[in-house]
Amino acid sequence: MKDAETPRASSPFDEAIAFAIASETPWSRNADGDFGIHQLDPAPWNRTLGPLHDRGPVSGVIRVDGREVASWGEPHRADLTFSVAKTYLALLAGVAFDRGLLPDPDEPVRARARGIGFDEGRNREITWTHLLQQTSEWEGECFGVPDQVDRYRTVQYQKTPAAGRKGDARPLQAPGSFWEYNDVRINQLSLALLHLFRAPLPEVFDEAIRKPSGASDPWRWVGYDDSWVEIDGRRIQSVPGGSHWGGGVSISARDQGLIGQMLADDGVANGRRVLSSEWIARMRTPCALAPFYGMLVWLNGTQDVFPSAGGKGYFAIGAGASVNWIDPERRLVAVVRWIDGAKIDGFVGRVAAALGR
Repeated sequence: MKDAETPRASSPFDEAIAFAIASETPWSRNADGDFGIHQLDPAPWNRTLGPLHDRGPVSGVIRVDGREVASWGEPHRADLTFSVAKTYLALLAGVAFDRGLLPDPDEPVRARARGIGFDEGRNREITWTHLLQQTSEWEGECFGVPDQVDRYRTVQYQKTPAAGRKGDARPLQAPGSFWEYNDVRINQLSLALLHLFRAPLPEVFDEAIRKPSGASDPWRWVGYDDSWVEIDGRRIQSVPGGSHWGGGVSISARDQGLIGQMLADDGVANGRRVLSSEWIARMRTPCALAPFYGMLVWLNGTQDVFPSAGGKGYFAIGAGASVNWIDPERRLVAVVRWIDGAKIDGFVGRVAAALGR
């Protein structure tokens, strides 16, 4: 049985594709054992709280000038995206902004989402921008998981290493004064967005982002076994911004490419405005504390996330690794799934060289 889809014709991107296929992640293809990142947490949080599922081979698509020019692997397979789901939360925040549900991202979250952990202490001062830029310093538990689990966390693409051991009780600072990649706080953002929309976020995402972008493959966005809340008499599952403890977004590489194309086209897809230019500009504005990061996207303006990419493109990145590269100046969208994280720069460099612009 073939493991990868062969491009129908020779492509300028064949070298990049071959490199990606030869650089498969060391993660098991079975959702057990060494699959995922929860094993890196201190006990008892080194376990899953929601479902995971087996993965496919290295897969991806490349789009140039608004059309797909290459694909490989299983591009229609709905696979876990891990932290690419964070970027999808940022898109949902943009939908709320465009609809007037979130008129001022610098407003304290407690003004519109009461009784869910933003009403006391330093948490009262946390804004939506703080949550979206990962500078909130939110303190508490979200569905039983304490924020401390991800304190002192360092991820591959950040440029400032943590100064302590992951999970230790790092002293917290004022909201907006410290950058830290923290999945518990992201899940708290998702819960806050749920209270803004008062409807399941997967339904909102499907109606407002996915379908208007042209996506049509099967997909799902699921939460933890106990992440259910009641809003307006309706029982709704709050969904995580990743698959750190299971759950999260499973979507095809082809549909990720279409969502990326909407972003590359400044929020327009199929002749329709999906997301405002103003919100996309906000997402791409560097965080003052972490210029390699915007609103739940990785920025390459200083060319230090992936040096070989050059340009001013930006990335949605998930563990595993799942990468969505959006470079409007090059009219490029590239998606690669299940590549070794250490080999991503080699892939994007080969794509850039093949594009020649």
